[in-house]
Amino acid sequence: MSTASSEGDGDESTAAVETAAADYPADIGTEGRRLLYDLVSTPSPTGEERAAAERLVAFFEAHDREVWLDEVGNVRAPADDSVLLTSHVDTVPGDIPVEVKPGVDDEDVDTNPDEPCLWGRGSVDATGPLAAMAVAAVETGVSFVGVVGEETDSRGARHLVEDRAEAPGAVVNGEPSGWDGVTLGYRGFLAGTYVAASESGHTSRPDANAIEAAMDWWGAVEAEFDPEDYVPVFEQVTTKPVGVDGGDSADGLSVEVTMDVQLRVPPKLTPDEVRERADSHLGVGSDDGEPFGTVHWEEPIPPVMESPRTEVARAFRVAIRGAGADPRLLRKTGTSDMNLFAEAWDCPMATYGPGDSSLDHAPNEHLSLAEFDRSVEVLTAVATDLKGDGGGEGGAE
Repeated sequence: MSTASSEGDGDESTAAVETAAADYPADIGTEGRRLLYDLVSTPSPTGEERAAAERLVAFFEAHDREVWLDEVGNVRAPADDSVLLTSHVDTVPGDIPVEVKPGVDDEDVDTNPDEPCLWGRGSVDATGPLAAMAVAAVETGVSFVGVVGEETDSRGARHLVEDRAEAPGAVVNGEPSGWDGVTLGYRGFLAGTYVAASESGHTSRPDANAIEAAMDWWGAVEAEFDPEDYVPVFEQVTTKPVGVDGGDSADGLSVEVTMDVQLRVPPKLTPDEVRERADSHLGVGSDDGEPFGTVHWEEPIPPVMESPRTEVARAFRVAIRGAGADPRLLRKTGTSDMNLFAEAWDCPMATYGPGDSSLDHAPNEHLSLAEFDRSVEVLTAVATDLKGDGGGEGGAE
């Protein structure tokens, strides 16, 4: 476990930071921007988060904060637990040159071509939110966790909820929402693998084989959840096949198929309800109605929809207005670690972070440095408000 450094260590760390500062681009002048730049410059695809996690540890140590890496690699920096700021350390793969240059002149991308932006993998999803939360946590003295594995199985978040003795007072999860937006809802996630096998035979025979059974089942699932045109995507079950492998077995005696599928679950349904409806079509196309194949379902992630009237949502509205913008309350069609936190902890929460989410995982991923600064300002105000240090300022909108 790493704890607060001695006075001598603190002086050495400060000198090292000042020396390194000369190597940063001109627009990377503040400590927060340097942390952001360092983290984006440190590749951290899922499973390879250690170097980035150690940079976060060094940041908290430099500010005399207790900090350590837990059993799965999460960065744990507990403090005032009335608020937990948390985001994920890992990114999707992708080699985007790290550089500071203007944004793009594109009406579909929310960056200003006249403002310097940091380009690089993770700048938006979610290293930008991660760095902003680390800075705000140090500024306000609240708890911080950088979790691993969010882009795949959320193993960091799952370990965190199992390992903590009790819920924090409130949670702010870090994902890009834009500095003036706050996300209150996410759909759930259900993934599975359909498996079937049938006897091999001449392709001229009319009998259905395993590949046809897989196609029939998935077609029935898509029809089951086919929405009316007027239903918003957030309120739909959306279906997506993400992989299929089929053909003759190695011994040539059977036809085998596996199909990987994903379904997004709206808050009005549970993953179990969606799974049962999908399983009800396993017998489609068979002569006797018996299931042709089976589905091996993975552990689901439930949907979440937080009230806009919680103290967390209110604190964000106050902070964003105080920074000069009209707050946007968002519902996202994807899934985040907030889904798991909401299932495990009975406390108010929201998701927030700088960046245009349309740039998530994109080859042109980049983050406005001015937006990063504004998000730190908002997060600092929110954490201060929720700690109860904000006096009367946070009491009314």
